[in-house]
Amino acid sequence: MSQDTKVKTTESSPPAPSKARKSLPVLDPSGDYYYWWLNTMVFPVMYNLIILVCRACFPDLQHGYLVAWLVLDYTSDLLYLLDMVVRFHTGFLEQGILVVDKGRISSRYVRTWSFFLDLASLMPTDVVYVRLGPHTPTLRLNRFLRAPRLFEAFDRTETRTAYPNAFRIAKLMLYIFVVIHWNSCLYFALSRYLGFGRDAWVYPDPAQPGFERLRRQYLYSFYFSTLILTTVGDTPPPAREEEYLFMVGDFLLAVMGFATIMGSMSSVIYNMNTADAAFYPDHALVKKYMKLQHVNRKLERRVIDWYQHLQINKKMTNEVAILQHLPERLRAEVAVSVHLSTLSRVQIFQNCEASLLEELVLKLQPQTYSPGEYVCRKGDIGREMYIIREGQLAVVADDGITQYAVLGAGLYFGEISIINIKGNMSGNRRTANIKSLGYSDLFCLSKEDLREVLSEYPQAQTIMEEKGREILLKMNKLDVNAEAAEIALQEATESRLRGLDQQLDDLQTKFARLLAELESSALKIAYRIERLEWQTREWPMPEDLAEADDEGEPEEGTSKDEEGRASQEGPPGPE
Repeated sequence: MSQDTKVKTTESSPPAPSKARKSLPVLDPSGDYYYWWLNTMVFPVMYNLIILVCRACFPDLQHGYLVAWLVLDYTSDLLYLLDMVVRFHTGFLEQGILVVDKGRISSRYVRTWSFFLDLASLMPTDVVYVRLGPHTPTLRLNRFLRAPRLFEAFDRTETRTAYPNAFRIAKLMLYIFVVIHWNSCLYFALSRYLGFGRDAWVYPDPAQPGFERLRRQYLYSFYFSTLILTTVGDTPPPAREEEYLFMVGDFLLAVMGFATIMGSMSSVIYNMNTADAAFYPDHALVKKYMKLQHVNRKLERRVIDWYQHLQINKKMTNEVAILQHLPERLRAEVAVSVHLSTLSRVQIFQNCEASLLEELVLKLQPQTYSPGEYVCRKGDIGREMYIIREGQLAVVADDGITQYAVLGAGLYFGEISIINIKGNMSGNRRTANIKSLGYSDLFCLSKEDLREVLSEYPQAQTIMEEKGREILLKMNKLDVNAEAAEIALQEATESRLRGLDQQLDDLQTKFARLLAELESSALKIAYRIERLEWQTREWPMPEDLAEADDEGEPEEGTSKDEEGRASQEGPPGPE
């Protein structure tokens, strides 16, 4: 019976509560989801900015597609409402950290002007349709208040796109189109108010053949507005006060628009020139210098060809200057992603610490060599090593024609000359002539940069020296005896340095002892001087002796007692 009771209890127990539905996540304002949502909001905002005013000024457009307009209107309203929901779930940065507390996000949003504009843009002004009818789209003009989202989307896109200058030009053309579109709609509305065909300035009478069509009405108005705003002229003169005011307003708008267009285009051109100057060296200064110094035409042609090769093939020689504004760690990550694979091919850098390679990557300097140009010559002092990124180089004889070997992409040379290896028979001199066969892209690593980096990695320095020693042994360019003698000399020098250090420590100890004795003697002398000064204070002055002689000799017992007490008293001892 107890088992039955247990079964009944189990069957009659309520089901376990289901997990609570997950709430919407908090969006990062710099993330991809928020960016794509901004791009989505471009469509309803542009729909209201372009179509709404057109429907208000062209009645035939409003009456002919009423159902489509109602569907699009309320679809845009739905997106507006969802945009407010997204705003309530978009975090913000506080002291560099993303705030994901929805309570704080909501309280911050409702205290901004954006909230009141968003709320006003969703006011249900459509309810007046009940009284005025559905053919009054001007009731929805409050939807224009969501335009800041359009500007925000454009700003984000301009930051993210790979072609910001082209995007700025496209954005400027869009603004010009919207202004002309609005002006054409207002022109047609003013013509309808004044009366079609009343004079040459207004829109012709629709009763004329061809002018009754909606497409013709819009294109004529758009053409007329374009003529006015571009100050081209060839427009009929105004005849009424309203027409004069419209023309004056358009001329003022045209002047401001022309200034805006010129300023924007100048900014775009300046940015493009600045970008080119940052990526590629300025060849105009070099050409002017060569002309002033009367450089021969052949050498001048080589220099111009080198600059042209950089421009055509989009090659950069000043990567450090381009990335200088990035934080150091982020700059290192960018350089590692671009050049680490090239640096890791070098044999002496293999099996090194990752942090060491990251430091070295920041020191690589890209260089481009022209056809027939020597990278190094035999006997030159080696102050850097080279890694071939692209192109071919030849190891040639002294005549510059005979080729011993050809080096391709991924190979390297000059690595031994930047490491001080004991017993290196060639020293830091180049042992071969290396010439570029075509245009070659190399990475250069100087001895100073390597030494600066290795000062923080002594273990890596030891490993690299061992690898360099192995390479020299294979090449039969390592003098073992000289290396042993140099090592012995270095050990003897270190031993002498240790002896000098010990002697210096002994001298410092003796000096400290003498200094302590000097201070003790000075203290004793000061005490003795102070004691003598105290004793001399009790001696009678000559004037006192003279007065004592005049008054007579004092009593014998009294004077002896006083002299005894004075002799027993002494100066106070030092504290």
